[in-house]
Amino acid sequence: MARPLRIGNCSGFYGDRFAAMREMLEGGDLDILTGDYLAELTMLLLWRTQSKDPSRGYAASFIRQLEDCLGIAWERGVKIVANAGGLNPAGCAVAVREIADKLGLRVNVAHVEGDDLLPRRDELARAGIELPEATITANAYLGGWGIAGALDAGAQVVVTGRVTDAALVIGSAAWWHGWAREDYDALAGALVTGHVLECGAQATGGNYSFFTEVPGIAYVGFPLAEIAADGSSIITKPDGSGGLVDIGTVTAQLLYEIQGPHYLNPDVSADFGSIQLQQVGDDRVKISAVRGLEPPATTKVCINTLGGFRNSMTFLLTGLDIDAKADLIRRQLAPVLAEVEEVSWSLSHTEHEDADTNERAVARFTVSVKDSEGKRIGRPFSGAAVEIALASYPGATMTSPPGEATPYGVYRAIYLPNALVEHRVVLEDGTTHEVAATATDGPAEAPPRRSGSRAPTGGWGPTSRLPLGSIVGARSGDKGGNANLGVWARSDEAFAWLDVTLTVDRFKQLLPETAALPVQRHPLANLRAINFIIEGLLGEGVASSTRQDPQAKGLGEWLRSRYVDIPISLLEDSPHD
Repeated sequence: MARPLRIGNCSGFYGDRFAAMREMLEGGDLDILTGDYLAELTMLLLWRTQSKDPSRGYAASFIRQLEDCLGIAWERGVKIVANAGGLNPAGCAVAVREIADKLGLRVNVAHVEGDDLLPRRDELARAGIELPEATITANAYLGGWGIAGALDAGAQVVVTGRVTDAALVIGSAAWWHGWAREDYDALAGALVTGHVLECGAQATGGNYSFFTEVPGIAYVGFPLAEIAADGSSIITKPDGSGGLVDIGTVTAQLLYEIQGPHYLNPDVSADFGSIQLQQVGDDRVKISAVRGLEPPATTKVCINTLGGFRNSMTFLLTGLDIDAKADLIRRQLAPVLAEVEEVSWSLSHTEHEDADTNERAVARFTVSVKDSEGKRIGRPFSGAAVEIALASYPGATMTSPPGEATPYGVYRAIYLPNALVEHRVVLEDGTTHEVAATATDGPAEAPPRRSGSRAPTGGWGPTSRLPLGSIVGARSGDKGGNANLGVWARSDEAFAWLDVTLTVDRFKQLLPETAALPVQRHPLANLRAINFIIEGLLGEGVASSTRQDPQAKGLGEWLRSRYVDIPISLLEDSPHD
């Protein structure tokens, strides 16, 4: 169609704001509404529900939202595209039809499947692809062409299993504008737009470093985009909703959970070094000039295995002799932990000297345990921790009651040749259409980028020792066992200083937890940004990690809190001031 596609998002994760679907349908003036319900951890959660009831395995909250909102979408002619099908997209489609029948609506529902590899274990083994013995979920990240096919066949609601987050937007835009598979620049524009929309309110001021500048931050609106036929787009939000859409909020989301300068997707690869952002109005940011490259020759597969069982206890240590109190707990619990396969201790010195409140005098001491035998770290472990309550350190207090061990999953990624990927669309009448695999050798490897930044002649001038966050923003997240941390400046001068100053060595000094780990650094001068990838920080992924922040969500804010010597001239010119 000639006019831009107006497409919104109402969910960034399974558990996001329930009311967002109604808010976007009533206030967004949309053609298509998308919802992203899946993450690596979500697949494990859905497996647990499906293991109890084989008819489940999809995002139940999506169905409850449709009970409230399907009639509004139908009346307004808004199509809904969501990956809420999870491990059971066919079951999710049945549930949608049942809601439509209950509401007296005739709704054309299609679903996309083929991502689940477990039924094909033997076939894949014959092709040389071995799934780990303990695999409980194995799902390929499909692209958007199945969604495009379903919409082209007249579907009003499309539910999918594990597609990439941005595929919801790519498939919708490709259908709307009639793009071909080789329209890489247009597809890459939709990929970048989908990446901005996929996490919902993170694009409109949520989780934003400069959140104090966001109007209506207590209840921000969800984002939407106007995608033109050339793939360029304008990011905005419903009129009158809270939040902010500016170059800063869009940049922050662009840096979220990315890796190198090429952002790979099954349909296209986007060169993030080509993205141009422009503020074109209040709460309106244009994304343009995105360069598209061939998609990769392989498809990423999310595999969850059952890693074993875990348990933990946290002790509150108050006042004096904190280290000695922690050492006593270690010695007292040593007998019950002697045979446990994995034990980790974490002492957080949150206490303050000469504290004026009880809470400010407290440190937290956590012991986390993992074992292949749940019984070993269930009641025997938590019971032993409780038993020392009157025979341990003075002021002994625990934050949690004794409990049984719970199972945990281990995430890993494998890569499947595209020819082995199955991708099917099942239409309202039961007709199945196969989506052809993409034949490609993949994009050329991105060359190392050099931004060319250098200190001005005569240096930066006088400095003041302040938190790095005084002049830069950051956003961080998880990519399996790795973490990414994107840092961005709000002026060309501040980026030039940041680029020269924040080397890998300096980064490791500021975040000592990363010192022994491989760290990649990717400057993106067009976004005034640097993206760091910290390999192995999160171990075997969020479901297994015993780190206090298992998804590295706060890693960027930790970096911003570290003190550095900042040129006073940059402070004077900072938009933050």
